[in-house]
Amino acid sequence: MRRDLFTEDHEAFRELARDFVEKEVVPHYPQWEKGGRMPREVFEQMGELGILGVAIPEEFGGGGQPDYRYNVVLQEEAARALVTLSTVRTQLEVILPYFLHYANAEQRQRWFPGLAAGRLLTAIAMTEPGTGSDLAGMRTTAARDGDDYIVNGAKTFITGGMQADLVIVVARTSTDPDNRRKGLTLFVVEDGMEGFTRGRELEKMGCKVQDTAELSFVDVRVPAANVLGEVDEAFGYLGHNLAQERLTVAVGSVAQARSAIAAAIDYTRNRKAFGTPVASFQNTKFELAACSTEVEAAQAMLDRAVSLHVEGELSGADAARTKLFCTEMQQRVVDRCLQLFGGYGYMMEYPIARLYTDARVARIYAGTSEVMKVMIAKSLGL
Repeated sequence: MRRDLFTEDHEAFRELARDFVEKEVVPHYPQWEKGGRMPREVFEQMGELGILGVAIPEEFGGGGQPDYRYNVVLQEEAARALVTLSTVRTQLEVILPYFLHYANAEQRQRWFPGLAAGRLLTAIAMTEPGTGSDLAGMRTTAARDGDDYIVNGAKTFITGGMQADLVIVVARTSTDPDNRRKGLTLFVVEDGMEGFTRGRELEKMGCKVQDTAELSFVDVRVPAANVLGEVDEAFGYLGHNLAQERLTVAVGSVAQARSAIAAAIDYTRNRKAFGTPVASFQNTKFELAACSTEVEAAQAMLDRAVSLHVEGELSGADAARTKLFCTEMQQRVVDRCLQLFGGYGYMMEYPIARLYTDARVARIYAGTSEVMKVMIAKSLGL
């Protein structure tokens, strides 16, 4: 279906992103998968091209275009090339908004140039052992001590945690038992701060080109100047940004499902069974027709959600609906496309296998499908 989401500027950015992915990512991707991360110099290359700083104000070396659609374009071009830039996506779409919305003037001067140039890598530490979607149940603490805060706690499943120069840590600054949502604060913990250690690098089923870490904070002295936003107000900040985080997952899901169909079409046209191209079988045609219809339906829903988000009107419930629908669709479509590869679909040398393993986490992170249903039900008054 024809889309009317993008302008000429977005399409020009698409050409830039496509060229970069094809030349600088695709040839090296298998090596990065084995190494478990994308090299730092690639982030710097992206910074030089202006890819990382699109939303950062021009005075700090950015493009001054806080338009979420540029992020959509980058995700779509990565998926088109059958790669996943998970760490880049997390930095641009999940973490950078916290800096853009809540950093004060001094913090902007200190961090924004490095973020735009790709010299500073970031992570956000919300999830704790035993605490997933229950943000109000966080146990990491930060106690005021003069001009500093003393941070103690542990975080897990932290994307980019092994490489990050700056980690936004969500910690409890108030212990009011009657209001668990009050008293969470964002702290920017910097690499090298005493007491901040990186634990195990976790081995995952998919999304191999990103590190995922356990982080530990033992009496970490964080200057009050590294508080992001207002003290005790982080619960509201997290809730505000989760809508975009969930939309981001949905964008990746639709783009990757579309790529799975393209891969299946290419494979079945060239693969023969009983002397006939697999693409000529009625079952193949029916399966791919059904998959294509699902993707187009999801794309229409997603594009509407992106438009609402750009206008500042996307509700938390609608973000949940979009994530639920698109991620569940992705799982169905990628599975059906893999089936058309037969035994070869089970081999990791074929990109469809990577698409399959990468897809599974989409129904888990940024809120599980079950949590999305809870949010949607609440919006219905249930």
